[in-house]
Amino acid sequence: MVKDPAVSARTQAINQLKAILVPADPLLRERQESLRNPALFATCAQLDPEHGVVHQALQLLAVRIRHLSEQISALMKQITLIVRSLNSDLFKVFGLGPDSAAALLIAAGENHNRLTSEASFAALCGASPVKHSSGKSRHRRLNRGGNRQANAALYRIVLTRLRREERTQRYLQRRSTEGKTKREVIRCLKRYVAREIYQHIRAIPLPRPEPVTG
Repeated sequence: MVKDPAVSARTQAINQLKAILVPADPLLRERQESLRNPALFATCAQLDPEHGVVHQALQLLAVRIRHLSEQISALMKQITLIVRSLNSDLFKVFGLGPDSAAALLIAAGENHNRLTSEASFAALCGASPVKHSSGKSRHRRLNRGGNRQANAALYRIVLTRLRREERTQRYLQRRSTEGKTKREVIRCLKRYVAREIYQHIRAIPLPRPEPVTG
């Protein structure tokens, strides 16, 4: 997505700013240590570059972080508007944010010919179980195929539900007592979420991509 490079660049700038503070003058460092990120960046942006190369570097990085944050915020608003225009019902899915919704819609929209059932959508997202045999036992493992952005979106939804949704937390506890590892439970939950997402996508079909003509 267009937003991803901006997020990566902001993360890199934040890491650089904090790395510069570690060996900085103790008085400067101590003034910043108790500040949370927003206050830290705002304070560094007001430093006088004329006070030395450390102040100059911190000020430049803080301004860069602010500009990237503004860019990310603007892109997030655009993504939200696009997703709402295509399928606003997706936002009813617990734990599904604009980024994840966009990734899943892109995966579905680029593969109309494969979107024939909820099982095919799960396979498309790499959330379908794969049978595996060690010779002594048979079990199912994670699917390493499929659209990795869509798979990551399902993973984020599951993690959000594990943190905030009581029903999902109870499911984890129950399956854990049955001998499932947390990784195996997450695989099952991703499959369930894929089914839920598919139902919403099928309710409001996506526009088919225009055929490429040469």
